[in-house]
Amino acid sequence: MNSRQQQLAAFNRLLDIQEELRQKCPWDREQTLESLRPYTIEEVYELASAIMKGDMQEVKKELGDVLEHVVFYAIIGSEHNAFDIADVCNSLCDKLIFRHPHIYGKAAELQNSEQVEQQWEQVKLREKGGNRTVLAGVPDSLPSVIKAHRIQDKARRAGFDWEERSQVWDKVKEEIAELQAEIDSLDPDKMEAEFGDLMFALINAARLYDINPDNALERTNRKFITRFNYLEQRANALGKPLKQMTLEEMESIWQEAKKSE
Repeated sequence: MNSRQQQLAAFNRLLDIQEELRQKCPWDREQTLESLRPYTIEEVYELASAIMKGDMQEVKKELGDVLEHVVFYAIIGSEHNAFDIADVCNSLCDKLIFRHPHIYGKAAELQNSEQVEQQWEQVKLREKGGNRTVLAGVPDSLPSVIKAHRIQDKARRAGFDWEERSQVWDKVKEEIAELQAEIDSLDPDKMEAEFGDLMFALINAARLYDINPDNALERTNRKFITRFNYLEQRANALGKPLKQMTLEEMESIWQEAKKSE
């Protein structure tokens, strides 16, 4: 691996290149914080996809793309005399030191990650002078599944949780029954509300059993794509479009796809 000196040299090279592009490239010159935002979101999703694939070379590439955006934002910040990359780094360092008093302060040594998480939430509340609510740190723009998981996890750290994790299944069954009742009544608004409650309960169950619901759903998405692609390929090989196949024929090929995994 590269030495610290080589790492700093590489980062300095990146700063030089991006500053030059900002000055000389017509596209780079036009960008603002707002115009970069959608591209940044896309890059983070591409990084998440690479992580899910377990492709370390792709992770390296996508991390570079994300880092490019961080530096670009800092350059724009410096143009407005608001902040530069040093301010960004120092602000992060100060926050990390403040939130780890068991490492950098006089707090008692913590024994496990659960204790660290509890302290982390308490410290973050103190950062806002005690006026910060427990759920204030959950970004509004998070995707719904991730957002629900974060909400529930933060509530847990505040002591709001089931006494026994198995109790969550009674809640899941309750929500299924309530959803079924609204489906029977065919009220679109109430069906949507109850479906949301059921999803929230299932995400809660995932949290309690140490399952990441977003990762779990993405695994299923990828599995479905693989099996459906197999189904399409077999249909093409048979010279029979999917729309002309019976459900029984498609199910037979679907089972072949499962076995081929």
